[in-house]
Amino acid sequence: MSAIPNPVIARFLRTPDAAVHLGLSARTLEKHRCYGTGPAYRKLGGRIVYAISDLDAWAEKGLRQSTSDPGKGTVHPAKRLDGYTPPVRR
Repeated sequence: MSAIPNPVIARFLRTPDAAVHLGLSARTLEKHRCYGTGPAYRKLGGRIVYAISDLDAWAEKGLRQSTSDPGKGTVHPAKRLDGYTPPVRR
């Protein structure tokens, strides 16, 4: 009798895999993390990981049925929300 091991199901994804899961670039997800507009994440040692359930919950905030549907929440763009614009360097 051969024992077939059960496949391991990932509960946490690192940034590149989380970005693929959401259909975003890794850099966009990093910006969301810096600005506080993205999904919840965990820092385990020096690694940033995202729970798949947190990624799905964040994406669910953007669910709309029509253009007039207010939805459940807002998924903000990956930029600062306080209106700050950095000085232009010349």
